[in-house]
Amino acid sequence: MSSSPRISRLGPNGSMETFHLGSFRLPRVWSGLWQLSSSAWGTASLPRIREAMTKYVEARYTAFADHYGSAEIIFGQFRRSLPADQPVFGATKWCVFTNVEPSQELVEAAIQERMERMQINRIDLLQFHWQDYSHKGYLKALEILQGLKTQGWISALGICNFDSIRTDEICTQLGPGVISSNQVQFSLIDTRPLHGMADVCEKHGVQLLCYGTLCGGFLSEVWLNEPMPDRYSNRLTPSQRKYLDMIVGAWGNWQLFQDLLLVLKNIGDSYGLSISNIATRWVLDHSFVGAVIIGTRLGISEHLEDNLRVNSFRLSEVDRAALDAVLNRSNGRRIITTIGDCGGEYR
Repeated sequence: MSSSPRISRLGPNGSMETFHLGSFRLPRVWSGLWQLSSSAWGTASLPRIREAMTKYVEARYTAFADHYGSAEIIFGQFRRSLPADQPVFGATKWCVFTNVEPSQELVEAAIQERMERMQINRIDLLQFHWQDYSHKGYLKALEILQGLKTQGWISALGICNFDSIRTDEICTQLGPGVISSNQVQFSLIDTRPLHGMADVCEKHGVQLLCYGTLCGGFLSEVWLNEPMPDRYSNRLTPSQRKYLDMIVGAWGNWQLFQDLLLVLKNIGDSYGLSISNIATRWVLDHSFVGAVIIGTRLGISEHLEDNLRVNSFRLSEVDRAALDAVLNRSNGRRIITTIGDCGGEYR
């Protein structure tokens, strides 16, 4: 895949790879905070969480995303504790799951609530999710959000889990440059963005913020040569249960997944890198991808140094061909027809 002009590739010393999102220049690996929204992923004390966040910022991981529930409060408190000259970027969401008629008052209240929880007077990136496409209220809501962006309430406006048709519709109606990003699932297992979404992104200058890149940790050495786990096992996190269904249901089977892990391991060994590094790099090498959002169980399970190594290399044509040989044996290209386009699994 060719490099996007919005992306600054790494320098000769392996410096952090960055991209432009609106007026921001950001790292291409973000820290996902959705685990802070529930004890189901395991919890650490607030001091340990803040200590871990400090380590991420010191390592130049300065972008945090998916501020559900208490994560907004924790992130806001952390950011206020930093020196004024330390820039930290926060992306949060407004998700609408029931049909409502968006009004100026309703939208303003939703955005005000997020600003209060994060203790800020402007949201860096507001990502909007709308559940029911049959109700066109999402267009009205986004028009109001566009107005709030103009007024300075929001620096950058994005969408979350919208499919190709609706993303094209939204960008066409709102006009050029209004929507900066769409957060969707994208990985070696879930390649749906390649089938339509990529073209929409190129057409409108939208960048994807990708989650599920490591399938909740399944794309790692931990699962190589391991038997398929029981989806109800206490060993699995809520994310892993979701991704296990994707791997052995929509995508293929556990043996084929083991074949993929082995190929990733062989490629990684040739660079002195991990399976996760190779899987992440594969996603980042697509020109329509701005960043990947890697979930972090702050204070419990972190892979800070390993993730930094993603900046140090590029996949070769031989590497991509070896991965394609496995992907061609999977149902990856047909997932879009079985569970729907990007975000279809949530509707």
